[in-house]
Amino acid sequence: MFDCTPTQRASHCPTCDPGDLRQLSSHQNTMANAIRALSMDAVQAANSGHPGMPMGMADIATVLWRDFLRHNPEDPHWPARDRFVVSNGHGSMLLYALLHLSGYALSLDELRNFRQLHSKTPGHPENGITPGVETTTGPLGQGLANAVGMALAEFMLARRFNHGSHRVVDHYTYCFIGDGCLMEGISHEACSLAGSFGLDKLIVFYDDNGISIDGECADWFGDDTVGRFEAYGWRVIRNVDGHSQAEVQAAIENAREGTGQPTLIQCKTIIGWGAPNRQGTAKAHGEPLGDEEIQAARTELGWTHGPFEIPDDVYAAWDAREAGAQRQREWQAAFEAYRREHPEDAAEFERRMQGALPDHWAALVEQLVETGLAADKPLATRKASNAILDVLGPQMPELLGGSADLTPSNGTQWKGSSALRPTDPDGNYIHYGVREFGMSAMMNGMALHGGFIPYGGTFLTFSDYARNAVRMAALMRQRSIFVYTHDSIGLGEDGPTHQAVEHTAALRLIPQLDVWRPADLLESTVAWQSAIERADGPSALLFTRQNVDPLPHDADQVEAVRRGGYIAHEPEGEPEGLIIATGSEVPLALGAAKMLAEEGRAIRVVSMPCVERFMAQDADYREQVLPAAIRSRLAVEAGVSHYWRGFVGLDGDVLGVDRFGESAPASEVFALFGFDVDTVAQRMRALLG
Repeated sequence: MFDCTPTQRASHCPTCDPGDLRQLSSHQNTMANAIRALSMDAVQAANSGHPGMPMGMADIATVLWRDFLRHNPEDPHWPARDRFVVSNGHGSMLLYALLHLSGYALSLDELRNFRQLHSKTPGHPENGITPGVETTTGPLGQGLANAVGMALAEFMLARRFNHGSHRVVDHYTYCFIGDGCLMEGISHEACSLAGSFGLDKLIVFYDDNGISIDGECADWFGDDTVGRFEAYGWRVIRNVDGHSQAEVQAAIENAREGTGQPTLIQCKTIIGWGAPNRQGTAKAHGEPLGDEEIQAARTELGWTHGPFEIPDDVYAAWDAREAGAQRQREWQAAFEAYRREHPEDAAEFERRMQGALPDHWAALVEQLVETGLAADKPLATRKASNAILDVLGPQMPELLGGSADLTPSNGTQWKGSSALRPTDPDGNYIHYGVREFGMSAMMNGMALHGGFIPYGGTFLTFSDYARNAVRMAALMRQRSIFVYTHDSIGLGEDGPTHQAVEHTAALRLIPQLDVWRPADLLESTVAWQSAIERADGPSALLFTRQNVDPLPHDADQVEAVRRGGYIAHEPEGEPEGLIIATGSEVPLALGAAKMLAEEGRAIRVVSMPCVERFMAQDADYREQVLPAAIRSRLAVEAGVSHYWRGFVGLDGDVLGVDRFGESAPASEVFALFGFDVDTVAQRMRALLG
């Protein structure tokens, strides 16, 4: 056990007495030193990277992957595999070394090309780039939250599909974390929930080396970390020597016994272990060791092989392909037995894990569209969303909803659903508490795991808290659905702290994220349809608090709505100007066009519920909707105006909100900022001259 500072530990202080490094290293498994060697060499070749974590956690990883991890390198997507997440993703070479050595389709050349353009070994692990990488990590703490989401998905799927002795869902989620992950507040959000839900198939390894980029972090990270996790309801295995494979193995065996709690294994390690002049220091964290230090480390470790050279016997010891294929065959045989007894559940499990929508999906959409076309009363789009979920929820068990303590306001819980609680593990709705960031990153973990289409709600203004997880969903192209209500100054009395002004535009700046701001029930239906059908990325659905008049749709317009932007009103004769509007401002644009028509002016109104979808259309369609020849253009949206300048051009105008709001009833706030038919018409007249 270690009772000293990282610097004392690395210099073999008498308190710890770990012994002479060379003697100690001779007792280490050569498999772990292969990880260290590949990590040193790859970082040095790239002249960039983080060798310290891979060298410090190599023994932990060796024990886990050699003796416990259930996986098949030849099928990285096998649904029954254990999930392994490296939340401290700067140590990516640890994961790449593990994948290469154990037999995944990751060649030695890819390790040589670490951090180089178009390689499969980017600076931080990226899902979809490297076979075997479960999630994209790097922004610290989010991998840990992803792992909680994965463990929660396993927990809920097991309760749905396991019957008697048939345990088709029965795997672990393992996660490596460092001090940085625990400094980030998201670790509190996600781990508190993991303890509340009793996710005992979640095992987290804390690389407690006391070093971050700025040096020894005791002066700025003095938390009682293990006490904190015990307070969450976790089981904590304290003070495990992370360089003793025997202690690590005993800790994992203990963690897997199952006590109804997630487990944190506190692994005391030396960062950069094996590099005699750099270990235990910040120098080992985020920069190459240098040729001299690498040679010294090879000598200390007794590693006599050259750069990127792995002996055949080490490859043979690491190779997990045969054992993994055998485990998968055994699981598949068990699943076929399950299929014979529970054919419908087997088919449903396969459908959900493949991400396929149910056979009746088209009929559900048709039903909702018909309801939307028939709508004739004002309705807040958040209530429209709730009505849509009341139809979809009972028919789509993969829809896993929740809210960050705003369920009644967001309208995210459908009738008949029940909340997941320790006393009711069969619930299908999640109360995340006031944890927007943790909720969003956990949703990403659920989407990555498979079996669920997660959605979660909060106020639009709080999307700022969750923004980096939304960005990661977009980067990973995961089907996470972010529901944001109270989408503008229309929030009203809560005032500028809660009134979203810049948030819609800010979300639109995230690549690969579809942002929908629907105007009525039909557009809300299309938004939900699009988000659920979209398997290659996330969607943000923005809904109003205030009632909005339904638009005068016809059946022929539905397909145009799906294209993200369409002509909501066409005047008699050739249009001389056009108004682009979204959400609750579309009825204002329609009212202004009607007023101007009475004055003999021909104004087209374009509803733009999803700019991203509209811009993905071909040039001919975009020209049909927004003809270049019409230069008198007005954009109307109750948010910052800058975003719309590219649509209206130098000759156009934007009616927006370029300051923070006011605390007052919504109607008064809208009037203050000029969001009424008269003002819209006046701004359009000024453009027409």
